[in-house]
Amino acid sequence: MLSLAWQTIRTRLGGFAGAFIAILCGTALVAGCGVLMESGLRAGVPTQRYAAAAVVVGGAQTVHPPGADALTSEQVGEQPSVPETLAGRIASVPGVRAAVAEQSFPAQVVTASGEVLGGPQSLGHNWDAAVLAPFTLRAGAAPAAPGDVVLDADLAQRAGVGVGGQVRIATRSVPQTFRVSGVVDALSRQSALFFTPQRAAELTGQPGQAHAIGVLAEPGVTPETLAERIGAVVAGAEVTTGVERSTIEFLDVSQTRLLLLAVAGSFGGFALLVAVFVVASTLALTINRRRREFALLRAVAATPRQIRKLIGIETTLVALVAGVLGGALGLAVAAGLRDAFAAIGVIPPDFALAISPLPPIAAVLLGLGAARLAAWAASRRPSMIRPVEALGEAAVERRELGRGRSITGWSLVLVGFGGALVPLFLRGEIGTAISTMATLVVVIGLAVVGPQVTALVMRVLAPVLGRVWRISGYLAGANAQANTRRLAAAVTPLMLSIAFALATFYSQTSSTAAAAEESARSTTADYVLSGPAGVSPEVAAAVARVPGVAAATPVVRTSVIVATATGDAMDVQRKPAQGLAGDQVRGALELGVDAGRLADLRGDTVALSRSEADWLDKKIGDEVSFYFGDGVPAKLRLVATYTRDMAFGDFVLPVGLAREHNGGRLDDSVLVRRSPDADPAVIASALRSLPYPGLTVASSPSAPEGGERQAQFYLNLVAVGVIVGYLAISVANTLVLTTAQRSREFALLRLVGTTRRQVTHMMRLEALATVGIAVVVGTVVAVVPLALLNVGLRGNPLPSGPLSVYFGIIGGAALLGLLAMGLSTWVALRARPIDAIGLRE
Repeated sequence: MLSLAWQTIRTRLGGFAGAFIAILCGTALVAGCGVLMESGLRAGVPTQRYAAAAVVVGGAQTVHPPGADALTSEQVGEQPSVPETLAGRIASVPGVRAAVAEQSFPAQVVTASGEVLGGPQSLGHNWDAAVLAPFTLRAGAAPAAPGDVVLDADLAQRAGVGVGGQVRIATRSVPQTFRVSGVVDALSRQSALFFTPQRAAELTGQPGQAHAIGVLAEPGVTPETLAERIGAVVAGAEVTTGVERSTIEFLDVSQTRLLLLAVAGSFGGFALLVAVFVVASTLALTINRRRREFALLRAVAATPRQIRKLIGIETTLVALVAGVLGGALGLAVAAGLRDAFAAIGVIPPDFALAISPLPPIAAVLLGLGAARLAAWAASRRPSMIRPVEALGEAAVERRELGRGRSITGWSLVLVGFGGALVPLFLRGEIGTAISTMATLVVVIGLAVVGPQVTALVMRVLAPVLGRVWRISGYLAGANAQANTRRLAAAVTPLMLSIAFALATFYSQTSSTAAAAEESARSTTADYVLSGPAGVSPEVAAAVARVPGVAAATPVVRTSVIVATATGDAMDVQRKPAQGLAGDQVRGALELGVDAGRLADLRGDTVALSRSEADWLDKKIGDEVSFYFGDGVPAKLRLVATYTRDMAFGDFVLPVGLAREHNGGRLDDSVLVRRSPDADPAVIASALRSLPYPGLTVASSPSAPEGGERQAQFYLNLVAVGVIVGYLAISVANTLVLTTAQRSREFALLRLVGTTRRQVTHMMRLEALATVGIAVVVGTVVAVVPLALLNVGLRGNPLPSGPLSVYFGIIGGAALLGLLAMGLSTWVALRARPIDAIGLRE
């Protein structure tokens, strides 16, 4: 059987080329996602401030609620801290030479013109933590007085100051003047400023807390051994060595790892699903082309099991070669995705990939499994025909579908359109994700019953083609009606690519537009004050003292982590939140309060969105348990519920609590409402003259848009681009196969008197029909869920987003379809009819 399979492949290389390409690209995509997943588990960036530390101890980077299983946790959204007293306990561990607590806080140099000096993230630290890098003095001396500061060389150069010079530095208050006592080596992804330990403790705003504790080891003690010993005395903290140290130093590295795990997991799963779909479609076309061959084998006593085994062995051989090449190509795919994610700002540019043989091997096995599954599905019909019917079955394409296939397909269509109704009752990210998934389910259902759909459409379209173009139109219509399976195989991947691209792109733009519209309606302030790295907590109080200002509302954008029991499992999610001054909200923000009062938002209290309160089954006065963004547990009393959660998140905290659990201890913005009789120009001028550098005053009713939502949009855009690119390859692959296998048909038409021009025109009409059906059905399939999604989010069925993207998607699909069919027709017609009629099928 192996010999027969190998001989078949050798003599039908063109027929197996389509399956080879589909498996190659699918395996490469899955392998690339596997590399990203592995990188999310064990990759990072080189540590900088802790390069000399064998072990770094920081706050827990994930929240693992009691009662949850080992895999249920959520990444913190704010930088956690550890008690400074922990350094003393660590110092007593055998093998520890020194344990140094490091302070870390925003500190920015202010230029002579009053502007904040740009460049990398600028952080202040205590000088005794400089030994952890270690930072080496290039000039000058360590800070000795409260007014001394040490700058890194790059920062000193950009500020134009040297040892003994004066520099103004802004931390959490108005800028203060410091004397530069020394200059140290520079770092690549951050700027460093060093103060005396006492002054650093004052400036950080976290008395008794440290960003991390760096541990220097005694000679001969390995980091792994030391980490094990330290872990026994610091329960609840994160103990790291090697590349893991960067997750404590940089919060974005820890978040990147979780992001890569989530994105690569979901993206890889979807890519595998599409790969199975595409490979099955391609194999079905290849096997359908060999109907006469299988009919002959059945007629000479080949059993159904032998036919299935032959197809399985052929597919395995092709899949192994394609899978190995695709697994190697997956490394390049992973690097390309990493660079694309870095370009849009969702991961650090210096985040390195973890490369090992595991992802390519897993991708090869998954690709092989997908190919065997597709081969089993495609081999069922040719293996089950009775020998007496074999030759008749080979002469005419079977048109009707089995009852099971019809029921399955139409059931999926109904389930998909039923799922599209969910956003009418469930708003937010969950509703958006369900809407996109509903589109995919409908497309899969239509693919299952594709021959019935295309037969129905061509029953209407064929007479029109015959009347308008006579001979060529009649031939195109007759061919399409007689070969609905072949037409459906060409339409399906094209329809899938159109529907998937439209649904994914416009669902994100619609969700973003809904949040922006709600934010614009809800933000009634006259001015919005913001800064490049945040706003000092003093600004709101300073603004409130300006004559003519009625209210100044500080806003802190943060997140919380919620754990809810769902049956026997525990669901843990990070949700957007913000901190507000409840007594200053009225007139600046309209959250749509439907119960309680935001004015009571002070102390240990919280306000919830109506949907979140219903989900948690909480009423006014109830205690709400969750975790702050830095992982600290919280139990707060519910004082209000509101309805406008798309713009403001599900949790609103007192601004003091939000600041306390925010890494930088800064506000994001201040909303200002002036008195009715105040002069707008005078108020604006007074706000701009406040002594806080970098402060911008915008006369806009819109609240600043969250960067996380924007990053998510671009992230989805990259993912969609890769999937659509794979689908485009499969579309071209399928269309070339469906056209190339018709060379004998073209030869027969020409031998009975049809001209080459008429055959070419016939194929153009078939191409137009194929593209037209795919565009119309793909658009309808995407538009229905999108309309329902927009009704649920915005009260308007029209999707938000540029119309040019729609025309670009369908134009690209149409061009791809026409070119693929046109070029393959031109190649098929190059042979002389008398030669082509004798070609083997």
